[in-house]
Amino acid sequence: MASAKGAGDITSAMQARADPALDEKDLDQVSHRKAADQIIHRAKTAAENERTMTLMQGIKLYPKAIAWSVLISTCIVMEGYDVCLINNFYAFPQFNRKYGVQLPSGEWQVPAAWQAGLSNGANVGELIGLLINGWVSERFGYRYTVIGCLGLIIAWTSLFFTAQNVQTLLAAEILCGIPWGVFQTLCITYASEVCPVAMRGYLTTYVNFCWGVGQEIGIGVIMSMLKRDDEWSYRIPYALQWMWPVPLMIGIYFAPESPWWLVRKGKLDEAKQSLLRLTSTDRETDFNADDTVAMMVHTTALEEKTTSGASYWDCFKGHDLRRTEIVCMVWAIQNLSGNSFSNYSTYFLTQAGLDPTSAYGFALGQYGMNMVGVFGAWFLMTLGIGRRSLYLYGLCGLCSMLFILGFLGLVPAEHRRESSIATGSIMLGWALTYQLTVGTVCYSLVSEISTRRLQIKTVVLGRMLYIIVGIICSVLTPYMLNPGAWNWSNFTGFFWGGVCFLCIIYTYFRVPEPAGRSFAELDLLFERGVSARQFAKTEADVFGEDVASGVLDNYHKRSSISHVEKP
Repeated sequence: MASAKGAGDITSAMQARADPALDEKDLDQVSHRKAADQIIHRAKTAAENERTMTLMQGIKLYPKAIAWSVLISTCIVMEGYDVCLINNFYAFPQFNRKYGVQLPSGEWQVPAAWQAGLSNGANVGELIGLLINGWVSERFGYRYTVIGCLGLIIAWTSLFFTAQNVQTLLAAEILCGIPWGVFQTLCITYASEVCPVAMRGYLTTYVNFCWGVGQEIGIGVIMSMLKRDDEWSYRIPYALQWMWPVPLMIGIYFAPESPWWLVRKGKLDEAKQSLLRLTSTDRETDFNADDTVAMMVHTTALEEKTTSGASYWDCFKGHDLRRTEIVCMVWAIQNLSGNSFSNYSTYFLTQAGLDPTSAYGFALGQYGMNMVGVFGAWFLMTLGIGRRSLYLYGLCGLCSMLFILGFLGLVPAEHRRESSIATGSIMLGWALTYQLTVGTVCYSLVSEISTRRLQIKTVVLGRMLYIIVGIICSVLTPYMLNPGAWNWSNFTGFFWGGVCFLCIIYTYFRVPEPAGRSFAELDLLFERGVSARQFAKTEADVFGEDVASGVLDNYHKRSSISHVEKP
């Protein structure tokens, strides 16, 4: 039938050319309409195949995409490792003696001001990296951007290893923060663009698992150094950062580029080849790479109709402003829900009365919860629980536990040991709840809510707000916990519990449910201004929308799909 239809189209076109009543403009319009119809027909077929694809079918069809996405997401392990080091070194006796000052009590501590400065140094570098990534990755592609950043990590890790004072540590944090900022958004974007709808939530949230791996390794390395009493106790952990970049650079060099990025650049033949490298077509006979490329072309054309440009300023225009706002807030809420408080877990627990070994033991369990929580979130998603529900109910649980932490501060001093153990247990429960919901689901939400055309820049803006909020939190938290400053201890839970309650209200009214929607369907729902609470119930027929045939024809002319009839 398809070949007969193709022959009929050719015959009609020849008849149209033979008809003197039709001028050249009419012939062009006929040709454009046929090009658009062919792409839309293919796109509709691919969209229907994705909509009906189960998770197991996706795994069988896209095993290579899973492997490549996992490889690139492993770059996040490095960032999780270093962030874990600097925040947990504040409870490390040898580190404090080298870079801290002696308090009147005889205890050595890095001053609260320098704690805030070191923690925020990476944040400042990440802001720079994020802004650079919004331009560099869209211009040069994801692979070469990641490889270049890994090279910078190799060079700047030497500053950590040789630092003789806190000023050098601060410089290292800022410089290494630049490539880390690139990894934060690029890994998520790549994961969302190399897989079908059925797998999108899993590969994007795997990024959070990588954070957990890096933190777990960091805590394990610090614990192994507790018995050392020399400078190598903190230099070895920094030196271990050199073990990641070279293997990753080699692997990523051979990775396929994102097919969505190639489509946006008009490289449709390369997009098809990339898709074939990401899939195992021998396991799924219904898959057609030409149809999938056509779906990407249709979605890109639809976004070109509704989005005038692809600059940072366009993220704040029309309905894209709403998408940018949600992405920014969903990411900022990670810090506002008490995550920055949790990042200082070992320091907090030592101030609550635990010895360093016990405090690091609790932290090791906490970061282990981070990894387990990701798999738990995957399990909940397979049960059909939506991203919005997980995010909202997770915030409710976190808020409750933060208030419990606050009330534990009222325990009398003679029961401080028992109170500190209860505090550590609650923090483990908080960490598990966070990773089951807010910490993991956030990565899926930000990648799905942003439009393809502006995705890199929207995610960059969201991560920038996350970092800015993180800087504020990183300034406040050391003062809240440091015995030489405000010394709030457990009462800090009351502050973050109140902020978390406000986050619950925002999420209920503003965060929609993107699960199971194609990128084109999400574009249409946002364009129509559908409220967050009605998102899951609203039907969206993207192929009933008018898309300029000239736009599709431009893609059609550059692609081999115009010459390959669907069997």
